[in-house]
Amino acid sequence: MPRFLPIVLLTALRFCFADDLVQSAHPLRFIDTSFANASPIDWEVLEDGRVRIDMLYDHERESPNRAALHWHFRIEADPGSDITMLLNNFHNVWNGRPGLAVDDKTIAFTSEDGNDWLAKQTEFLEADGQLQFTVRVPASGSLYVARLPAYHAENLDRLISDIRNHPMVEITPIGKTVQGRPLEIIRVGDAEAANRVFMRARAHPWEAGGNWVVEGMIRHLIEDRGTNRPSYFDSFCLYVMPMANKDGVAMGRSRFNMFGKDLNRDWDAPADAALCPENDALERWLTTMLADGKRPHLALEMHNDASGKLHLSRPVGNENSGYLQRMAKLESLLRQKTWFREGATDPSFNNPGTLGDGWLSRYGIDAVVHELNANWIEGLGETPSSENWMLYGRQLCDVFEAYFE
Repeated sequence: MPRFLPIVLLTALRFCFADDLVQSAHPLRFIDTSFANASPIDWEVLEDGRVRIDMLYDHERESPNRAALHWHFRIEADPGSDITMLLNNFHNVWNGRPGLAVDDKTIAFTSEDGNDWLAKQTEFLEADGQLQFTVRVPASGSLYVARLPAYHAENLDRLISDIRNHPMVEITPIGKTVQGRPLEIIRVGDAEAANRVFMRARAHPWEAGGNWVVEGMIRHLIEDRGTNRPSYFDSFCLYVMPMANKDGVAMGRSRFNMFGKDLNRDWDAPADAALCPENDALERWLTTMLADGKRPHLALEMHNDASGKLHLSRPVGNENSGYLQRMAKLESLLRQKTWFREGATDPSFNNPGTLGDGWLSRYGIDAVVHELNANWIEGLGETPSSENWMLYGRQLCDVFEAYFE
């Protein structure tokens, strides 16, 4: 054996050992994405110690559209350590137009237990379209990081379990998702009520705000109103599709269903049952309601974005002046009775194919896409939270009661 071989081996071992020391010196141990609603990501520790998180886009079928807006993962690291994260891959394509999905107002949320969330300001690195922020790992050695306060399918299951035996609640299965998850409509109130409101949440998986709103509203409706106040059920009946894109929520996706279909598009034509069974199930339910003479008088499609506006429906060829007057009344009541302050969309704005446009043009239903600002609640002067969104749901009960007076 050559005399220099042990020296070569020793040198190699020293390099390996030194590399192990570099790796072990970093406080990060792992990033866990094994749980429901965790986002698919790639990650690595950079030479400067930052942890780069690369979002994985989900893509729309037969279009250039792509989306990466959802992040939700759990850091495992040394207790008390500071981890600086660099979130990457926000160059989305929306309606065929490239653009960044984040800006200098974008916030994140952290939680020790996955239930109680705290807002976290981020630093927007505009040149590279990235977000950067530092978190301190608690004594438990783990910390959840997310785009919004998470609302899982388990949250919905708990809500359904809590309300299903209430005498004014009916839960109707209407179909299944691409991956076979059950879809349902929750009715709260008297099926023979003179006025009917429909709400749908979570067509886009990252937009958890709508789920918190409808849960707050449902729980408020079934509370004991007492003897000194008439019941909301004297005014209206509520129908809710609480989680339209259950597959996307479970899989931690951003926008599309598992076949690459946007569930808030193509409502200007019958749903394709093979590609978007979620919309087909809702459309079949609506057709039955119409046949029974129970047309919804108002429909709200709940979403999150960075503006928080009411996107009024303006389908081509529809004169809808009466609709616009009624939506002006709705906006006025929102300003009076809730923390809503943003307002309606510019009259020139049109986003064809949304549930709002489709339900107005095809079925004559007053429908609106209602965005919730994911970064700031102007009317409260606070960042969003599950509690603030549930408050909005409770306030909407008073809005709808006044709307139908």
